[in-house]
Amino acid sequence: MFPMEKRPLAMLLAACLVMSMVIACGSSAGTSAPPPAATQSQAPATAAPATIAPTTAAPATIAPTTTAPQVAKPEAATPQASANAGEQTTVVFTDSAGRKVEVPKNITRIASSGPLAQMVIFALAPEKFVGLAGSWLPEAEQFITTEYYHLPVLGQLYGTSSSTLNLEEIARVGPQVVIDIGEAKATIVEDMDKIQQQLGIPAVHIGATTKTMPDAYRKLGQLLGKEKDAEVLAQYLEKVYSDTLKIVNTVGESGKARLLYCLGDKGINVIAKNSYHAEVIDLVGNNVAVVENPSSKGTGNEVDMEQILLWDPDVILFAPDSIYGTVASNATWQNISAIKNKKYYEVPSAPYNWMGFPPSINRYMGLIWVTELLYPEVADYDVHKEAVKYYELFYHGKLTDAQFNTLVANSLGRADVTSE
Repeated sequence: MFPMEKRPLAMLLAACLVMSMVIACGSSAGTSAPPPAATQSQAPATAAPATIAPTTAAPATIAPTTTAPQVAKPEAATPQASANAGEQTTVVFTDSAGRKVEVPKNITRIASSGPLAQMVIFALAPEKFVGLAGSWLPEAEQFITTEYYHLPVLGQLYGTSSSTLNLEEIARVGPQVVIDIGEAKATIVEDMDKIQQQLGIPAVHIGATTKTMPDAYRKLGQLLGKEKDAEVLAQYLEKVYSDTLKIVNTVGESGKARLLYCLGDKGINVIAKNSYHAEVIDLVGNNVAVVENPSSKGTGNEVDMEQILLWDPDVILFAPDSIYGTVASNATWQNISAIKNKKYYEVPSAPYNWMGFPPSINRYMGLIWVTELLYPEVADYDVHKEAVKYYELFYHGKLTDAQFNTLVANSLGRADVTSE
C-alpha cells in the first residue's frame, strides 16, 4: 500500500495512463477511418472527368482562332488524300460563254453536242469518245478506224427533232462532259445550263469560226489535258488560214472569181453571201448569191433558175449528191457561163464535205483545194501532198493515191482541169 501522501500522485499517474490509452485507441480509430473516406472520394474522382469535360472541350471552342490553322492543314490536305482516288477530282473551266464550269481534272470520257464539235474533238482525242453525235457516212468508213466508226449514236443538241440528244443513251455510256464547239447561239448559256441540268454532268461551249479555230483547239487542249497535241493542230490551221489570206490578197478583190455554190437535188439551193456557211466562199471568191435573208441552215436559200441565170456565175461549185453529173446535158444550165466554159466542179466529200458541211475543220482542206482550183498560178499547192498530211492529222489515217484520185475526180482530177 502506498503511503497516504503518495496516494494522490499514484492516482494522478493512473489517470494519465488511462487517458493515454484512450487517446491511443482514438488515434488508432482515426487511422483506420480514412479508407472509407477514400472510398467515398473515389466516386467524385470518377465524376471528376465529367466535371472537367468543359476544360477538355475548351480547345474545340478555341479552334476557330488558335487551333483553326492547325485544323485547316488536314482539311487542305483532303484533296491530296483524295488524290489517291483520282487526284484533285475537279477543276474550274471557263468556257467561251463565260460560264465557270466544274469539270473532272482528268477527262477520259466525252460526248459532243453535234457533228461540228465531233469533228474538232475527233482530231485531238478520238480515244476519249463514248459515242457519236451522228453516224458516219458510209463513204467515211474507209477513212475512220473501225472502233470509232461503230460507236453508239447519242444524237445532237441542235438540229431536227429526229436528231436530238438521246438522254438515256448518254446516261448509259456515261460521259464525264458534253462539249459544244462552234458558233455561239444567242441562247448558248441557257442551252448549256439545260443540258448540264438534264444530264447531271458538265456541259461546256468553245466558240470557233474558221478564223478562230486554232484558239479553239488550244482551249480544248486545256480542257482535255492535251495542250501539246492541240498546239500542233492549231499551228497547222493558222498556217493554212494565213496562206489563204496571202493568196486572196495577191489575187485582189477585182481578181476574185464570180462564184456560186449550188446544192439540192435540183441545184437551185444556194449558199448566200454573208451566211454562216458561206464563210469560206466569201473569203476566196466573189459570192454572187446575194439574197435578202441569208439562211443560216446548211440547206441554204432556195431560189429559181431565172435568178441563177441573172447572176450568171463564172464558176459553180456543186455540193456532193447534187446535179453535177447532169448539168452538161441540160439546155437551161448550158446558158450559164460557168457551164458553157466548163468551170463547174463537184466538191470532194469524204469523210466530210471539204467546203464545210458541217462547217468545221474540213473547211481548211477546202481552203487548200479551192484556192488551187481557182487560182493555181498563185496558190501553187501540191493538193495531193497536202491532203495526205491533213487526213493523217485530223482523221488519223493514211490517204492512199486511189482515195485521193477519187476525191478530186470531178475537180482537180478532171482532164480539162489537169491540162489547164
